[in-house]
This record gives sequence, structure tokens and C-alpha cells, in this order.
Amino acid sequence: MESFVSLTSVAAPLPDADVDTDVIFPARFLLLLNRQGLGQHLFHERRKSAARERFVLDRPPFDKARILVAGRNFGCGSSREQAVWALADSGIRCVIAPSFGEIFFANCFRNGVLAVDLAEDPHKRVMSAALTEKPLTVDLESEAIRLPDGESVAFRVDPHRRRALLLGLDQIGSILADDMADIENFEHRHRATAPWLHISAEKFSGVANTKRQGSDE
Repeated sequence: MESFVSLTSVAAPLPDADVDTDVIFPARFLLLLNRQGLGQHLFHERRKSAARERFVLDRPPFDKARILVAGRNFGCGSSREQAVWALADSGIRCVIAPSFGEIFFANCFRNGVLAVDLAEDPHKRVMSAALTEKPLTVDLESEAIRLPDGESVAFRVDPHRRRALLLGLDQIGSILADDMADIENFEHRHRATAPWLHISAEKFSGVANTKRQGSDE
């Protein structure tokens, strides 16, 4: 997983509240099994609807945005992880909102996307900054968003999730990084108490050959 330390980009403003995962990634695309290319289906209905003006992520300079500033309760609805996969595949590495769907929020961190929840007032300031079309910086190391006018907006991330993003660790990587000594101790004890479960391929092949020769005789 790619590490996240600091990101500078224009931020695409999407102020709508209660944007659910079916809006982010429609259900009919769930049969697609490869994560690569899912970004082309991100916000499919909103991008294809002739009744709407060109969707924000299709309008320069926001078509290059790696940060999305969303409205409250972003990512509510179903638990589909493809919603985050599609965001990541399209280049979005950070989503900022006043609140998130709980499962969507967790899925972001599992897939290398920083989800930042802000109180109403600081969120308004970040949204206003996004509308200027000027780059802002999200610094995970200092837990601060630096706006184009020089203002800094603080945020907080769970320490475990913050560390995993900074180091680029997925769930398995985090377990190996934090608990490798315990894992090795368990394996050592297990080999000592149940050696028959740890026969090497070479020894197993030798036992099988011996039994085969005995049956031939």
C-alpha cells in the first residue's frame, strides 16, 4: 500500500449531504472483479446524466483533484468496499467531510485513503478554500490542512490508522509490524508441542515413498 505523508492538490468540492455508496459506485458494476479501472464508474449516474451540468470531477482543474471535500454523512448506505476502490483508482487519496458512513470510513483507511472528519466550522473553511480552485495541503504527519491563504486547520486521526498510512501498511502489514515477535514465539512453541504438524515437504515426501515401497512389497 502506498504511504500517505503529505498531499498537495486542488480539492474537488462536493457539498451534497448523504451521498451513499450506490451513488459513489452503482450496484450494477459490482460484478467487476478487478480493482483497476473501477475509477471510470465512479459517480457514474451523476457524470452521465444529461440533466446535470458537467460533474465536478470532470471539470478542470478538479479533474486532476486528489482531494475530495464532501458533505455530511458521505459514504452512507451499503458496505461495498468498491466505493473506496473506485475513488482510489481515480486518484483520490483524501476525503474530507463533517461525517462519514461508519463502514465507508473504515474502508478508506484499509485501502490507503485518508478520511478526515471535521467539525462544521472548519469544514466550511476547507470547502470555501476548495472553491477557490487553488491547491491545499493535507499533512498527516502534523495532522493539519494548510489552506491557500496560509490558515491551518487541525484534524485528528486514530494513532493506529495514522501510523499505518504513514508507513503504507495494510492490515496484514500492520499485524506483522506490531506482533511479529509474538507470532514467532507462538510458532516456536507450536513446533515444540506439535512437531508432527510441521513436517517439511522433503520429509513428507520421504515418508510417502517409504510407505509406497512397503505396499509394493
